[in-house]
Amino acid sequence: MEKFLRDWRQDAINKHQYDTAIFVADKLLALTKDDQDAFWLAQVHFQTAHYTRAQAFLSRGDLIERNPQCRYLHAHCSIKLGQTDEALETLGEKNPTHLISAPGSARQKLRHVDVNTRAGARHQKTLSRTERLPTSEERDREDSASLKAEAGMCYLRGVCFAKKNAFDRAKECYKIAVQIDVQCFEAFDQLMANSLMHPSEEWKFLESLNFDTINVDNNSSLSQEAAQFTKQLYTTRLSKYSRPQEFTAAAESLSTHYNLSENPDILLSKADLLFTHCRFRDALALTSSILERDKNNFATLPVHLACLHELGRKNELFLLAHELADHNPQEPCAWLAVGVYYLSINRIAEARRYFSKSSMMDPHFGPAWIGFAHTFAAEGEHDQAIAAYGTAARLFQGTHLPQLFIGMQNLQLNQLTLAHDYLNVAFDICKQDPLLLNELGVVFYHQDALPDAISMFRRALNIAEINDSDRDAWLPTRINLAHALRRCNQLDESLSTFEDVLRAGIQDAGVFTAKGLVLLEMGRNWEAIIALHEALAVAPQDPMATDLLNRTFESNESDNGEFGVNRGLDEYSEQVGDFEVEELDRRIDGKLKEIQQNKVAGRGTRRTRNAAALGEESAYGESMMVDSDG
Repeated sequence: MEKFLRDWRQDAINKHQYDTAIFVADKLLALTKDDQDAFWLAQVHFQTAHYTRAQAFLSRGDLIERNPQCRYLHAHCSIKLGQTDEALETLGEKNPTHLISAPGSARQKLRHVDVNTRAGARHQKTLSRTERLPTSEERDREDSASLKAEAGMCYLRGVCFAKKNAFDRAKECYKIAVQIDVQCFEAFDQLMANSLMHPSEEWKFLESLNFDTINVDNNSSLSQEAAQFTKQLYTTRLSKYSRPQEFTAAAESLSTHYNLSENPDILLSKADLLFTHCRFRDALALTSSILERDKNNFATLPVHLACLHELGRKNELFLLAHELADHNPQEPCAWLAVGVYYLSINRIAEARRYFSKSSMMDPHFGPAWIGFAHTFAAEGEHDQAIAAYGTAARLFQGTHLPQLFIGMQNLQLNQLTLAHDYLNVAFDICKQDPLLLNELGVVFYHQDALPDAISMFRRALNIAEINDSDRDAWLPTRINLAHALRRCNQLDESLSTFEDVLRAGIQDAGVFTAKGLVLLEMGRNWEAIIALHEALAVAPQDPMATDLLNRTFESNESDNGEFGVNRGLDEYSEQVGDFEVEELDRRIDGKLKEIQQNKVAGRGTRRTRNAAALGEESAYGESMMVDSDG
């Protein structure tokens, strides 16, 4: 009869016929008075959201004290009811660290069994948990179900502490949960999703886990394969800023050997890596393929929305935001999408409102907090932006991005010491982000530490090249490198770098003006005139190009008269054709007449006049630097 009732109860649960399951489980408990049957009756009430009634069954007798599974379920009910303090009282605040299984210990691993020998089959059948020799006698005395329940309770302690904003304690609880039961993915996911550990710390933690505790049917070879499989799955969840080769190897193994190449989690991990490398189009292709098959895959949406924003896909953002807000208004991602759309069309007040709504729905939703802070930065409200980024830094201690953004805001305020301090904190967390290296280079540039600035810019570009990043994404860093080289008097390389930027198709008056400035320093005045006119063709009212051009004409008229300019134009005509030269000649003649009418005369040697033309070099150098916002 007991077997009949248990099978009936399980069949009803499998069919989600919970009234039947409760009816049968109640009779079974009356018949057996067994702890497991009481636990399953409470479990069914939990699944129907009758948390108080589930707790009532668990509180009968001393089930909570005697059975770890019942204690776990009772605390889980309290959390669902919003009773965090009651849950902690049930769980206790102390974690069972004596149950942690450390890796690499021969005492903890399954004894290898040679299944090919005649005695192998007999050993395989009799292999049991008693043949494991774990870390301590306490762990050895616990059965597998109790160990998993203890790990689950560590996870619940972490949830309670996170709700109290005690993130250090929450982090410790999550780590112990996975160290006790390496299959406690809920705890592992909380550590990774909420960025509670530094990228390097994540890899150290992964190495500390004992995957050899995984046991598949008491079979040594199957257990070893399952352990390796689980480790590879966990590897794909780690930070993409460090050890990208190991991530790629794990993803390739899972894709080829286990047919997971189209699995959404693996595709999302690859998309996250591509986004980290600023390969936005490739990342968008992967996230789009995920959402085509499962449009409600909310884990994919933050990366997908960020790619759409970076690529300026406003129409797609509009459609996606409307669809999510209409069909999934209970999801924080829906209002994140609305906020990203309004941020993309520069309606900052609306964007801030929806980012705030998303963060209130889930206080630990990182993208919403970052977006909320971005709205203040977009309006130049630096103090409010710093405060918002500070909140994100407190919530997500393992990511360098909030510290990076705080440093950028201080740089905008010209508070170079504070900017340097915050960027160094970010650098301690992550040393492989080209954006961070670019910002550090800008700080060094403004502090006149030009060799350090050049080193940072070069390093950023090297990492971007290794990552196969979109070339256009790092044009600002190339411009900054060229400016730093110019101020270090490395004029040939500076000119070459500016020309590389212009060959990429950029049409920016500042770049043309900077090229003209370098040419002036090299004494190539007629080429400088051409570059400055190109700058004025892009921005006719550019004051810097206009001033430099005036000074160049003064210098050229004093030294060579019109002959020097005309000789340069004759050479230039061979490159660009007569029509362009005639137009440029007309503009130069007009400028010379204007100078003559104003009786502007140049004085001194070429060296002193070039110095006069560059008299405001420091101001030009600073104003033409390109930070990440630019």
